[in-house]
Amino acid sequence: MRYLILLIFVPILLLAQDSKFKMGRDIYIKTCISCHGGSGTPSKNLNFIVSPRDLSKTVLTEQQTYEIIKHGTHYWGSYSDMMPAFKYVYNDTQLHAVAYYISANFNKGIEKKIENLYSKSDKVPKDKESKMLKRGEKIYKRNCSWCHGLDAKGDGEATRNPEKSIYPYNLGKTLLTNKQMFLYAKYGGKYWGTHKNDMPNWSKKYDDFTLKSVVKYIDITFRKNKNDDK
Repeated sequence: MRYLILLIFVPILLLAQDSKFKMGRDIYIKTCISCHGGSGTPSKNLNFIVSPRDLSKTVLTEQQTYEIIKHGTHYWGSYSDMMPAFKYVYNDTQLHAVAYYISANFNKGIEKKIENLYSKSDKVPKDKESKMLKRGEKIYKRNCSWCHGLDAKGDGEATRNPEKSIYPYNLGKTLLTNKQMFLYAKYGGKYWGTHKNDMPNWSKKYDDFTLKSVVKYIDITFRKNKNDDK
C-alpha cells in the first residue's frame, strides 16, 4: 500500500512542479526578460544607472529571490529602486513561481554552492573568537564605511562623489545570511552577478578570519533581525 501511494503521489508532485515552472517561465518572459535576458544574463546594451544582476550567478536562494521580487530591492537595502516591488502586479503564487523558475533554470544548486565554498574557508579558532568584534569594527571603519557609511546605511563618503555613481546597500536591511555576506565580500560582487567592481574581491587583502569578523560586526551592530544563517 505504501508503495502504491508513492506511485500515485510522485507523478502528482512532478506535475505540480511542472505547472509551477511553466507559470514562472511565462511571467518571466512577459515581465523579466527585457532586463535580465532569456538566460538570466542581462544584455550589455542596457542603458541603466544600475544594471540588472546576472541571475545565473546570483548568491540568492529561491526564497530570497521570491522576497526580492515581492518587495523590490530598495526594501532590502538597495539605494536604487531599479528592481521594483512586484507584489502590486502578481499574487503570491505567481511570485513564488517566478522565483522557482529562476532558481531551477538559471541558478540550480545555489545552496550547495554556498555551503561548498564556505566549507573551504578557514575556520575561526576558538581562541580568536573573542577578538572578532574588535577586529571587525576596525576593518569595517577602515574600508567598508567609505561606501556603506559608519552606520551601514549605504551613505558613505564614496556616494557623495558626483563623478562616480555607486549605490552601496544598507547593510542593516540586507536579507543575506552571514555565510552569504562573507562569500560576497570574499569573492566580490562581480563574481555574484553584478556588472561593476564596486564591491571588490576582499580576499586579495584580508584573510578569512578578518572577513568573518567584519560580517559578525555588521550583523551584531547594524542588523535589526539577526540572521546567523537561520
